[in-house]
Amino acid sequence: MSQDHWNTRFSGPDYLFGTAPNAFLQSQAFRLPAAGRALAVADGEGRNGVWLARQGLQVHAIDFSPVALEKARRLAAGQGVVLETEQADLSQWAWPEAAYDVVAAIFIQFAGPPLRQQIFSGIRRALRPGGLLLLQGYRPEQLKYRTGGPSQAENLYTRELLETAFGDCEILHLEAHDSVIHEGSGHDGMSALIDLAARKPHTAA
Repeated sequence: MSQDHWNTRFSGPDYLFGTAPNAFLQSQAFRLPAAGRALAVADGEGRNGVWLARQGLQVHAIDFSPVALEKARRLAAGQGVVLETEQADLSQWAWPEAAYDVVAAIFIQFAGPPLRQQIFSGIRRALRPGGLLLLQGYRPEQLKYRTGGPSQAENLYTRELLETAFGDCEILHLEAHDSVIHEGSGHDGMSALIDLAARKPHTAA
């Protein structure tokens, strides 16, 4: 999707996905390090990056839309934290090596299979040894609910897809479930979800 598409989606006065953090991300607070550097992938208007910053992490929030990032900076200022924001096209962004203690990838399903593979490889590269990945997305069953997410089945996640993509990591939590979520007007209602918490090995296998 074009940058104009996302800028238009985020141009309203309200926050499309709300200002509260994603519920799964929040539930994983006990796994977060007391300090460190976090990457919020495709963080949009900042709700998840701001929450991570409030947990004491130094947060680098990236997104394709400069309109969304401006709203993210305003949200951060209103909550007394600072985000390092960067406008980034993930099809071209250079993922740094071993740069982050935490990567949050919440509903990044704009990516079809080729770009998704590139992003997942980038996430593994960017995590430091022992670093934590927190990911939530929709499963194919979401297409019957139509309460958020893409309409392309190939963009959605299955357990097998995530186990294959992150099989070199320690899987701490992997759960598929149908739950009601309320995240602004963008994600609202019963949803077919899958959650992943995984840790990059401390040493190479």
